[in-house]
Amino acid sequence: MGSVVLFDVDDTLVDRRAAVACWAASFRGRYRLGGADEAWLSALLAERAGPGDFEVVRERFGLRASVGALWEGYRADIAAAVVCPPEVLAGLESLRARGWRIGIATNGRADIQWAKLRATGIADRVDAVCTSEEAGVRKPDPALFAEALRRCGGPGDGGRAWMVGDKAVNDIGGGQAAGLRTVWIDRGTTWPQGLPGPDHRVPDSRAAIELLQAIGTGRSNA
Repeated sequence: MGSVVLFDVDDTLVDRRAAVACWAASFRGRYRLGGADEAWLSALLAERAGPGDFEVVRERFGLRASVGALWEGYRADIAAAVVCPPEVLAGLESLRARGWRIGIATNGRADIQWAKLRATGIADRVDAVCTSEEAGVRKPDPALFAEALRRCGGPGDGGRAWMVGDKAVNDIGGGQAAGLRTVWIDRGTTWPQGLPGPDHRVPDSRAAIELLQAIGTGRSNA
């Protein structure tokens, strides 16, 4: 059985920040809001989003639409806005062709995360998906990584398993606690003091895939 790699979704395989900014601009125009309102919306949903956030949105702007309708609209809009670059999709296909099993380990509600995965085509190119809502725990809890590995069929030969993500604590620290080797998508943020560094740093998910391909063929040191 070959090696396994788990990928984060938001700001690793897809650019969530750009999608949220696009949504906030569209929402502003739809409801004739101001620039400060757009910035407030982007800040509110910067890290995560759920129906509870839209209770706040509804009250702030006095909207008639129900919380459920606002959430459904947001989910559909974000799924339409997120993009996984073609070269990353091709890279996932290449990894699987080389015998890697690929899993998704993501925080977030199952409905919106699955909507992103299906809309971008990622869902068709991975072996398993594990969301925090489905697992009942959130990264960096090692239990989420363990469940994602279980859904992939186990850690593979010699326990070789990797985690790729952009969040130092959630993805890399959590992956380390679960016994995984790690690849950090370095977006220029400062590495947290006291947290052991990742096994590898790369600028984006395509570079992470290229690194894993090299490791799989023995052209790079793990």
